[in-house]
Amino acid sequence: MKTHQTDRTRPRQEYARHRPRRLRATLLALTAASGLLLTACGAGGGSGSNSSDASNRTGFPAPAPIVTSGGEQSDGQNSEQDGEQTGTPADKIAPSPDYLSTFALDVDTASYGYARRVLADGQRPDPSTIRPEEFVNSFRQDYDRPDGNGFTVTVDGARTDRSDWSLVRVGLATRTADSTDERPPAALTFVIDVSGSMSETGRLDLAKKSLDEMTDRLRDDDSVALVTFSDEAETVLPMTRLDDHRGQVHGAIDELETQSSTNLGAGVETGYATADEGLRKGATNRVVLISDGLANTGDTSADSILERITDERRDHGITLFGVGVGSDYGDALMEKLADKGDGHTAYVSDDADARKVFVDQLPQNIDLTARDAKAQVAFDPETVAQFRLIGYEDREVADDDFRDDDVDGGEIGPGHTVTALYAVRTRPGADGHLATASVRWLDPNTRAPHEESGQLETDALHDSLSSAPNTFQVTAVAAYFADTLRSGELPGNPGLTELATRAHALAKKTEDKDVRQLAEAIDEASRMD
Repeated sequence: MKTHQTDRTRPRQEYARHRPRRLRATLLALTAASGLLLTACGAGGGSGSNSSDASNRTGFPAPAPIVTSGGEQSDGQNSEQDGEQTGTPADKIAPSPDYLSTFALDVDTASYGYARRVLADGQRPDPSTIRPEEFVNSFRQDYDRPDGNGFTVTVDGARTDRSDWSLVRVGLATRTADSTDERPPAALTFVIDVSGSMSETGRLDLAKKSLDEMTDRLRDDDSVALVTFSDEAETVLPMTRLDDHRGQVHGAIDELETQSSTNLGAGVETGYATADEGLRKGATNRVVLISDGLANTGDTSADSILERITDERRDHGITLFGVGVGSDYGDALMEKLADKGDGHTAYVSDDADARKVFVDQLPQNIDLTARDAKAQVAFDPETVAQFRLIGYEDREVADDDFRDDDVDGGEIGPGHTVTALYAVRTRPGADGHLATASVRWLDPNTRAPHEESGQLETDALHDSLSSAPNTFQVTAVAAYFADTLRSGELPGNPGLTELATRAHALAKKTEDKDVRQLAEAIDEASRMD
């Protein structure tokens, strides 16, 4: 799973308090007043993000503190106090813990899909549902891809209009997805919410239509099981090979009807039991949860729900893919379930979204190419004064756990790209090595560890965002848009009006319908200002 907050992977803010400090820092800590102690308790270890429940009086979450190269926090202003330089030579991947940012990989996109839905309905999304990394990862990238399992690493950047601030993009890509004839067979257990709230148009009806289409696209040697849940859970179709039984699967789908309350815990537990009973060796075994996430009966805690099915998840590698539906959507619960279930989430609001998720993506990306994948970015203390990872607050991993393969990371499949964007303030006149980005993962079959790295020099930074590649510009617009909906404090954020102008220009240049939808979503947000 991506980040499981046990003692080994506690958030960086907590972990930083227990990291050994330099002698000078220790002496200062012994003589510091209580205000300094409070600062130390909140300081990050390199990712530059604060606790997720911080907020200001406007109702928007407070901006994440920017971490200086000395490991200190800043309010985001362009201070010239850069902190103490203590790193080792720049060619080291990990020069100093204070210059590191470590996180588990994530390919979720539900936050962006749900924000688009809410904006289209004439409302502004709750800031707590905005996860910038899911906005960024909703768009196609053109990174080079590896020939086999694993990743390529692309690191590039562009200077912003804010003095000495740049955006640095770390791009990770897996091999292209095999054709459906070449991938391993799949054993998919669909856990379908049939509670009363799913009767709204665009919920159960959309799920049924999508499942019918997907059933026709799957191979004969694939298997499907169906579990429904309302106030109780029921296995309506055990694991069934599709070869001569597609009609049976279609019939079970057609009979799905909404009932009463939402016992999501019972649904997940029964779904995993059904997946375990129908487990196929050599196949990709996955639970696909389709729900609005509005649990109101039985166990409603993601932690306790997943705790009960730990053995199936860990011992048999059964991953969880969450598909969110509905205008009222339990985003937090669905995201946490997928996070802890070694999977990811998507959100569908219409036929086009559903076809993209169920018909195009799911059958092709059934296989896994990497388990427990983590990224670590090491910034050079000679050239970098401050940095901030944009998003990934829920994916933080302690720096020292990057090479600890017992600490969970993210599960990634073929055809995926993962993008992380950093706001980086370089030292005035800085020249030379800027950052090294590394990704570590386990082979999905042998669990042998592998690493790959990429580097960025200051002279490789584009002079401006407008001179960067189109995909980089789209990434920047998506990140700034998410930042505006959440806090609006990211250095170089031009505001919604300018973002809309840039997005429409990019949509015209790229002729990409996804970018056009981004521009339309920014327009919707602009009208509410």
